[in-house]
Formats: sequence, structure tokens, C-alpha cells
Amino acid sequence: MLKLLRKALQVGEATVAYPFKPVEVAPGFRGKPVYDFSRCIACGACATACPPNAITMDCDVERGVKSWNINYGRCIFCGRCDEVCPTGAIVLSAEFELAAASKEDLYCRAELKLCKCISCGAYFAPCRELEYVLASLKQAGLPESGHEGWEQILKLCPKCRRRKAGSAAGTFGRAGKVLGGRR
Repeated sequence: MLKLLRKALQVGEATVAYPFKPVEVAPGFRGKPVYDFSRCIACGACATACPPNAITMDCDVERGVKSWNINYGRCIFCGRCDEVCPTGAIVLSAEFELAAASKEDLYCRAELKLCKCISCGAYFAPCRELEYVLASLKQAGLPESGHEGWEQILKLCPKCRRRKAGSAAGTFGRAGKVLGGRR
């Protein structure tokens, strides 16, 4: 018994007086996901990867917005959203306290504008996502001569893109050729 007491005194305190003292978390701790609206492109990768469906996305083509929602009450802090986000818009923080007075306080929402098709006028994809795709193409080495052609193609909804790519492949230059158009 004395041996055990001596060992306990040597080790010291193993607990923290939480919540009266702040808890220091280890590096790499997976806490509450934090969303940065300015970096989000509304691609939906986080919603697809979320195992408990805490992150959802809804598309309202009447209003022309895509809404992003997270329910922290369902989140299991697995970090899949952080791993799959291409722009780093969602990252795990060191925060783990989620006490809330009402259920609505556990929700975070954001709305992103959808682009209109330049041909038919229908809303079809988030504008930020299209800008991200074009920037990625430029970064991948898309020739300067193809920039305008790709911009025009990206501003078309998938239905109009298929129709125009087949009929006017020469109009889009190299980009039309890549999409399967014939010269």
C-alpha cells in the first residue's frame, strides 16, 4: 500500500480541474470543424464524405443558390470533411465544447450563388466552383489561346454543353476538341 502511495505522489496530478481551468489539447486534436465561407466553392465533397450526414447541401434552382449546412449535434469529429476539402474551407479546430441553449445554435449555414447558363438561362453550378475549375485548368498548363473557349464552355449547363459541343466543336477551338467535338 505504501508503495502505491509513493508511486502516486511521484506521478503527481493526472487530472485537470476542468471546467474551472482550460484544457490543453494535444497537437493534431480533432475538434469542432470550422467553416470558412470565403474559401468554400460549394463542390459538395465534404457532404459526400461526411459519415453521419452532419453536412448537407441543398440546391434551390428557383432562387439560384446552393446552401451548405452543418449540424454540430450530429458531427463525430472524424475529420473526413477536412481531408476532402480542395480549398481548405473546412478545418478541424481545437474547440470541443458544444454546449448550446437551443438546437438551432448547433447549426451553421451558408448560401452560395449559382451561375446561370449563358445559353438557356437555367441555374446549374456554383459560380465559385466554376472559377476554381478554370483556375485549376490554367494552373495545369492550359494554353493561353484556350482560356476564352474554356470560359465559354464552363458557363454552359451540362445539357447545353453537350448540345453545343457536338454541333459547334470548331467554335470552341481546342476545348471543343477535348470534349469530343470533331474538326
